[in-house]
Amino acid sequence: MVRAAVLPAVGAPLEITGIDLPEPGPGQVRVRLAAAGVCHSDLSLSDGTMRVPVPAVLGHEGAGTVVSVGEGVTHVSPGAGVILNWAPSCGKCHACSLGEVWLCANALTGAGTVYARRADGTDLYPGLNVAAFAEETVVPAACALPVPHGVPLTDAALLGCAVLTGYGAVHHSAKVQPGETVAVFGVGGVGLATLQAARIAGASKIVAVDVSPEKESLARRAGATDYLVASENTAREIRGLTDKQGVDVAVECVGRAVTIRTAWDSTRRGGRTTVVGIGGKDQQVTFNALEIFHWGRTLSGCVYGNSDPAKDLPVLAEHVRAGRLDLGALVTERIALDGIPAAFDNMLAGKGGRALVVF
Repeated sequence: MVRAAVLPAVGAPLEITGIDLPEPGPGQVRVRLAAAGVCHSDLSLSDGTMRVPVPAVLGHEGAGTVVSVGEGVTHVSPGAGVILNWAPSCGKCHACSLGEVWLCANALTGAGTVYARRADGTDLYPGLNVAAFAEETVVPAACALPVPHGVPLTDAALLGCAVLTGYGAVHHSAKVQPGETVAVFGVGGVGLATLQAARIAGASKIVAVDVSPEKESLARRAGATDYLVASENTAREIRGLTDKQGVDVAVECVGRAVTIRTAWDSTRRGGRTTVVGIGGKDQQVTFNALEIFHWGRTLSGCVYGNSDPAKDLPVLAEHVRAGRLDLGALVTERIALDGIPAAFDNMLAGKGGRALVVF
């Protein structure tokens, strides 16, 4: 039995309870968690914005130590540090054949497979494949990637979602070039990673936007040159900071219609707007046909930073080792497993950056 945060039903409070975790079968790996980040996607799973089978153990951003492996697993062994990859690519579907592994049609197949049981025998599903909100988990081998040399195990958890997403949004989706101007909407864990990525890319001006004035110091530490408290005048203020042109690139990390629309309005003619935030079906964004023609902007979605973790993790690790990427700067709170419900409340209130569960 191990302790875990269980979502008993959509919209229900999390329950911190013991679960019966089996030994790994063929092609599986058992991992003792060192840390797990509390991501807004976990909140979206709990409230039904994103649907997964329940009851489930949430948590998809984690790192830990391999306890044991099943038959056929050779790329990791007991005692090795691993980062959990919540969206492993199958290598066989149409998207994978195009090299777009972040759009793999089979990436979340494991989320529909029973992986553990509650003490009363109830089946449990692994939220987004990896069930990181637990002392230990059992995952498919493809979900366990070796921690690169020189990255502390606890900090490595952040690479599994926030950093891959933020870095990828800048370098893969928006393809920010040195000297370009960037606006980042939302200064949570992903937003802070995006700000750091924009700085690493050599952006000349980086404008951070958030509803909370208290996040300015976090944003500036991550690389923001300017900070704006979100208002109905945000787009106008951003144009004022960029010679009335608008930024070359806007990255939206919130997932709300009004924020996506503001990001679009803040982008220069011919610029790029990348949407990272996950919004609900009720969040409708509207454009008229003339403005799409006139502005010549590009609006694109961004899944998991358009990243290939196997290729991108070594690149991120080099940035960490060189001091360009500060993983600790993303974390504003280190908590125990029991602290996850309060971390959800803080996200809803727009407080802080990343909360990190440390086991």
